[in-house]
Amino acid sequence: MHPYEMQRLLLERHWDEVLVLKRGSLYHAIKRLLKSKLITVIGTSRDGLRPERTTYRMTPSGEEELVRWLREMVSVPLREPSVFMASINFLIHLPPSDAIAQLENRAQRLEAEIGSTDVALKQAATFVPRYLLLEGEYLLWMRKAELQWVRNLVDELRSGKLTWDLKRIFQEIEAARTAAAKPAKGGTTR
Repeated sequence: MHPYEMQRLLLERHWDEVLVLKRGSLYHAIKRLLKSKLITVIGTSRDGLRPERTTYRMTPSGEEELVRWLREMVSVPLREPSVFMASINFLIHLPPSDAIAQLENRAQRLEAEIGSTDVALKQAATFVPRYLLLEGEYLLWMRKAELQWVRNLVDELRSGKLTWDLKRIFQEIEAARTAAAKPAKGGTTR
């Protein structure tokens, strides 16, 4: 395929929801793959007045690298960055009541996404084999797990089992810092 066709296919198959692919990054990736001899140019063509398009194909060493990389990606769990996970570290900067409201908002959005993904997967299953839907199934299960975790957190916040007071947290930190800075009894200062 040529890069424009690759980009169109990624969008058509909704892979842009999984891969954050900026317009120029595909061309950059292709240059790196060419330099590494994992793909090769098989031709160029022009359609009317459109720019010339270069078509690529995977090389045998590219196929070997794909299989090696895929085995590693499937078998080795990684901690992948998540904006939501990062935001949880700072949740104490919201009063618990506001945190509840924001988490409930997230839960509603997750429920809507789960519902639409479930419907889409069921519809697609009537047309395509399941192996083409595994990515969507995985996303659905991950969203369901996230929704359950969010609901549990909201329940803990509502019940008072989990709570915080940011001013008090900072006061305790400052008190600990002050206590650590004081010299011990009988000690000397320099």
